[in-house]
Formats: sequence, structure tokens, C-alpha cells
Amino acid sequence: MNSTPAHWVTVWTASAQGAYPVGSAVAQPDLSMAIPQPEKGLVNQSFRIPLKPALPASKFRFRINNVFGNQVLSLKDLKLSMHLGGGALVPGSSVVMADMAIEAGTTAWTQGIELPALNQGTSIPSTERALVLSGWVEGESGPITWHAKAMATSYLSPPHTRVDADDFSELKFPFSTTSLFFLDAVDADLPDNCHAILAFGDSLTDGTFTTLNGFDRWTDVLQRLLFLHGRSNWAVLNAGIGGNQILGPHSTETPWRGGQAALQRLDRDVLSLSGIKTVIWLEGINDFSENGNAEVNAVQWGVIQTVKRMQAAGIRVIGATLPSAFKSTRQGHGSLLQDQKRKAFNEFVLNTSVFDDVVDLDKALTDPQTGCLSSLYNFDSTVGEPGDDIHPNRAGHAAMAHSILKVLSP
Repeated sequence: MNSTPAHWVTVWTASAQGAYPVGSAVAQPDLSMAIPQPEKGLVNQSFRIPLKPALPASKFRFRINNVFGNQVLSLKDLKLSMHLGGGALVPGSSVVMADMAIEAGTTAWTQGIELPALNQGTSIPSTERALVLSGWVEGESGPITWHAKAMATSYLSPPHTRVDADDFSELKFPFSTTSLFFLDAVDADLPDNCHAILAFGDSLTDGTFTTLNGFDRWTDVLQRLLFLHGRSNWAVLNAGIGGNQILGPHSTETPWRGGQAALQRLDRDVLSLSGIKTVIWLEGINDFSENGNAEVNAVQWGVIQTVKRMQAAGIRVIGATLPSAFKSTRQGHGSLLQDQKRKAFNEFVLNTSVFDDVVDLDKALTDPQTGCLSSLYNFDSTVGEPGDDIHPNRAGHAAMAHSILKVLSP
């Protein structure tokens, strides 16, 4: 495998959606002591961000995002390590990275980092390999560019506490978060036959009601299915944002919890990433909610414009029908009008020639007898509460992955 030429391929993503705390996290611990003043952000604090690259590699680079910040973000003590578990690192696995200063409103890549520990032993599935990006915020970070619904845990030291990256003690990181701060993409140096499949969408992709730290969103399941089918050269990425819409709403004066519209974030979250060959786009239900209140023809126009841009970049785009939100208890959802718009949009998806292919996720998740989300998929896999008739649980995400696998034809 290593005999072929290598290139950068994105192997992990967490799309930036705004400045903390605007967003929808899942099972978020109380962060009032870790971040007492959100406008100041992290203040002389250390962080550890565990992450699981989609494909194994020994050389990585990381994109730090300060797009929603208002001052220079100064990061020091940056190190890449192997994850032992919790807030702990594998002793002796850390590699030092250069300090960074990221201007407000921008992103920046680290240099490529070799992690020798990954060159030892046999190759194992990526779901069992975890890395940790550690660092220290010097001074005040200012507003934190974040991804609210990470569905995985990261760790923070108290304010004004600098922890050495090699410090094994988890006592130095008393605060945990189920969100991602600053980091929004990871590239790996991989052979030329490797590429990425990116899932673009809203909470149906971001993973609401899947299992916290269970890695069972449909993108995670699809990655494992591809691995089982011998496609170890495909990285599956998750660029979903809970509450996201195709058209809006979003403004800098009144930030929307669902982040910038798909049309606005396309360049950063899709086109600027490395090795993207296929995009699976599942989105639109929020546009038809009371918060979006968009007309079907307007959303269709937005889809056509966005798909054309991706196809012009050489990306295969797979469209997806929208599962039911009818009678949902989630605020802004559940109306008959929303369901009528959803069905009209699905007819467009199934019959238009704009997409390179289509997957019918409505058929996979919606109960044809009730017109609602199937009861098998309608409960929260993290906290065990009843469902909201819009967000599928981990079993629903598995059903989505199996449907998508058929379209990919590995």
C-alpha cells in the first residue's frame, strides 16, 4: 500500500457552526466553571481533543478554525499523541508541533506531523485507533469557533492552568465537553488510491439521538461497512450541523444555532477539503420548518446551484430523500404543511437529473402506515428518552448506512 504515491486526504471533520455557546449540543456538561465568560473563551487553558481518523496513517495535519473569532487565537504546547482513554495519553507517544497564531476570521493548517507510534504493530480498523490533539490557549481565545454536537468527549483544564502534553494525570483536566473547539478538519498522507466521501447536511447527519461516544452515526456505520467490504481506501466524513438549512437563516448580527446555510459554508466545509470525490447530501427538513418556512421551489433552486458547484469541482453528488418529521414534538416541526413540502421536495430529488445518484432514505425510515418516523427508530440512544418523531436513533442511522451502501456499490 505504501508503494504508491501519497497525497493529503481529509480523514476527519467537525464543521464549524458559530461561536460558543450558540448551537445544539448533546448531553453537554455544565461548562460555567470552564468557560465562565464566553466572550473571553478559553483563558490560559489547556485542551485535549481525542479523535478517530477514518483511515489509518502515520502522518497528519490539522486545520484550526478561528472563523467566528474576533481576535488572534494563540496556541502553544501543540502535540499529537496516541489516546489511551478518557483524558489520558499513551506515555511516550507525543510529537511536538509548532506554535500557531490564527487571525480572526481565518483558518490555518498545521505542518504535517509524523507519529512514529503508528508505524509499529499491525494495521487495525480505524474505529480502534484514536489520536489526541493537545494544546494550550495563551491569553484569551475570544469567542470560540466550535461544533456543538460532536457526539464525542473532549477535555479542558481550568482557566489559567497550563498542563504539559506529556502529563499523564487526568486530574489536570476536570472539565469535559461533548463539543469540538477550534479544530474542524484533519488530513492524512495516504496513497493516491485513497479518497473521501463527505456527508453534507443537518442533525440527521450530525447524529442527534445516536449514542454519545458510541460512534454509531450513519457515517460511522458506513465507514465500517466499507471496511468489511474491503474498501479500506474510502474515508467517510461527517459535515452535518444540527439545525442547518440549505438557504438560511443566518446573519452575523443574529447567529442561527444551525450555523451558516449550506450555500454559505460550501467552500469551507466541502470544496476546501482534501481528496473529496463523493458528497452525500441529506438536507432540507429544517428549511420547511417554522424557523425556515421556505418554499419548495426556492430550496430546489438552492440545491441545483450548490450541486453544480460541487460537480464543477469533479465531485460526484448523491442526493437523499427526507425522512418524515410529521407529528414531530420538536419545536418548529411536525406540521402538515412541512410534510407536504417534504413530499414535494422528495419528488424533486427522485426525479431530477441534477444529482449523479439518489438514495431513498424516506423509504428506509418512514413508516408507510402512519407517515411518521418508524417507531423502531424513534427514541434517544444516549439518554434513553422517548423520540421526537424526527431524529432517528442508532438503529435508524444503521438503516440509513445500509441504504447508502447500496448506492455506493462497493
